Amino acid sequence: MQGTKSIEATSRRPWAFVLAALGCGSALGLGSFAFHFAEGTSYFSSASESCANCHIMREQYDAWAKSSHGRFAVCNDCHSPHDVLGKWYCKTRNGYFHSVAFTTQRFDEPIMIGDYNRRVVEQNCRHCHADFVHAIDTLTPRTGDRRDDGDRMECIRCHAGVGHPL
Repeated sequence: MQGTKSIEATSRRPWAFVLAALGCGSALGLGSFAFHFAEGTSYFSSASESCANCHIMREQYDAWAKSSHGRFAVCNDCHSPHDVLGKWYCKTRNGYFHSVAFTTQRFDEPIMIGDYNRRVVEQNCRHCHADFVHAIDTLTPRTGDRRDDGDRMECIRCHAGVGHPL
């Protein structure tokens, strides 16, 4: 009796393997097609044009191109950390969430910045404008006295539309 069970189980395995291979191959094929269609390799570069691959970013890209930052900074200068690991983590994280949002059509319009990306932008404002921001953080605006409250203002609180409209 046990001999027949093992023969039956063995005869079903090739079909299970074929079905699993077809499923994995289909998923890989569809994923590769979607990656190619979405111009996924362009996101490995620092070219700002790749940010406008998605139609929803066209307004931000056009505004950036006309702004003062458009002459001196690319999108990654503001929207990605400057260290290598942080940059690739950010690009991978954003790529995943953006692809899910655009594929499922579940995103805010106009597009809104999330907490993680807001912190990245704030850190990069402070990096590029360090001398100026240091004075704002340490001096009281009206009197010029030293601040001791430790409270920092967010750059994009007042300058939300500097690089492009939010």
